[in-house]
Amino acid sequence: MIPGEFTYFAPTTLQEAVSLLTQHGSGAKILAGGQSLIPAMRFRLAVPETLIDINGLTELSYIREEHGYLSIGAMTRESDLENADVVQHDYQLLADATRVIADPIVRNMATVGGNLAHSDPANDHPAVMLAYGAQIVAVGPNGTRTIAIDDFFIDLFQNALSEDEILIEIRIPNPAANSGGAYVKMERKVGDYAVSAVAVQLTLNGMICASARIALTNVSAVPMRAKNAEQALIGKPLTDDVIEAAGTAAGRECDPSADLRGSVPYKRDLTRVLTKRAIRAALERVQ
Repeated sequence: MIPGEFTYFAPTTLQEAVSLLTQHGSGAKILAGGQSLIPAMRFRLAVPETLIDINGLTELSYIREEHGYLSIGAMTRESDLENADVVQHDYQLLADATRVIADPIVRNMATVGGNLAHSDPANDHPAVMLAYGAQIVAVGPNGTRTIAIDDFFIDLFQNALSEDEILIEIRIPNPAANSGGAYVKMERKVGDYAVSAVAVQLTLNGMICASARIALTNVSAVPMRAKNAEQALIGKPLTDDVIEAAGTAAGRECDPSADLRGSVPYKRDLTRVLTKRAIRAALERVQ
C-alpha cells in the first residue's frame, strides 16, 4: 500500500513548526525520524492530513550535561546516543538500551524524541526514562513546559502532549553517588520488539538500597513502573532473597498480552527472571 494524500511542510524554525501544528490541529503529524510514522502511513494505520517535517531543526540535536541533567535534544538520533562517550561512561542504563534498539539502520534515522512521543509500550526508551525519573520538555503556542516522566504516558500510544505541542528535550538527572543501572532485554531476533525487558536504576547507602526505580517494556498497555518490585528493594540489603522477592513482584504486577512472542504466564515469568538479572547487573555497577 501507499500513504494517503497529505500536505507537506518543512519548517526551518521551531516557532514556525509550532505555528503550523497549531494551525492544522489534530489532522497534523510531526515527522522526526519517521521509523514508526512512515510504516504506519504506508499501511494507512495513520492518515495525517498534514505532515510537518522537523528534520531541518538541527538545533534540536544535542547531548550535553548541564544544570544537573543529561539533556538530550528531541532530534538526537539513536546512533548519536550509541556513540556518545558521556552516555557510555556515565549513564549505563541508557547505554545498555542504545545497543538493543531495533537495528543499526533504524538507529541511524530514529530519534529519541520520536521514540518517546510515539508512546509505544513496546519501545525501549519509555521504560529507560521511567527508571531514570526523567523529564520531558515540550513547547507550544503558550510557551515551554516540563512534564515529569511519571505523568507523561497516559494510555496506549497516548501521552500528555497537547495537540499543539512538540517534544523538544529529554532531561535525565545526573546519577547520584553509589548509583548503577542496567537494561536487560529478551527478543526473538535482533531488531524485534522485546518479549519483555526491564530497566533498573539503583542507589545504595552502604549495603542498603536507598532508592530504586524499575520499569518494564512490552508487558503492559502503557509504559509502567514496577512499583511493588521497587518497594521490595528499598531500605533493604540486596541479598538473594530480596532480589528474588523483587523479581516475583515484577512478574505479578505486569499485565502482558498473549501473542506470537509468548503466553501470559511465560511473559510474567520471563519478566521475573529479567528483573533479577537487571538488578544484579545494576548492583555490580554500583560496587
